[in-house]
Amino acid sequence: MIKKNKVTGLILAGGAGRRVGDRDKGLITWHGEPLVAHVSNCLRPQVSKLLISCNRNVARYEQFGAQTVTDDRENFQGPLAGLEAASPLILTDFIVVVGCDTPHLPDDLASRLIAPLTASASDSPEISYAHDGVREQYLCAAIRRECLTSVTHYLNKGYRAVGDWYKTRYTVAVDFSDCESSFRNYNRLA
Repeated sequence: MIKKNKVTGLILAGGAGRRVGDRDKGLITWHGEPLVAHVSNCLRPQVSKLLISCNRNVARYEQFGAQTVTDDRENFQGPLAGLEAASPLILTDFIVVVGCDTPHLPDDLASRLIAPLTASASDSPEISYAHDGVREQYLCAAIRRECLTSVTHYLNKGYRAVGDWYKTRYTVAVDFSDCESSFRNYNRLA
């Protein structure tokens, strides 16, 4: 079992919010609190340090007790730009990345995602992501710190898709079909 002092958590909240009327999705109230508060409360006990990638309302995000980071790239370049911006702040062996819109994350998300990355020192994957039994949840992932250096090169080539970046690395899906509803996200105003 990996010790949490080897894991940094990153909540991605830097998107343009196009599917929610250009609102800052992480700050949308759900059950009396912003979505990011729910995600933060779930992830914080599983990691040693918590970061929030946000590109607006930075002061509001700082209220959640996490270090904030903004993208270096303009015009909301996507989740990988948030990961790239956070990279210099990650001093642990692993990072667990989640979106700001998944308030039901499992209490054992980090340990289950990191397990395959530590299975064998000589041939361990670099990235693992959740599969809820129906689809890939690319924004619920654990990543070895060393492979973060490839993100900048990938973005500089004009690519943005997280799943496609994963295909350039040694990646494995982790079965979370026992808790499919944990990955329900709130991507649209309802």
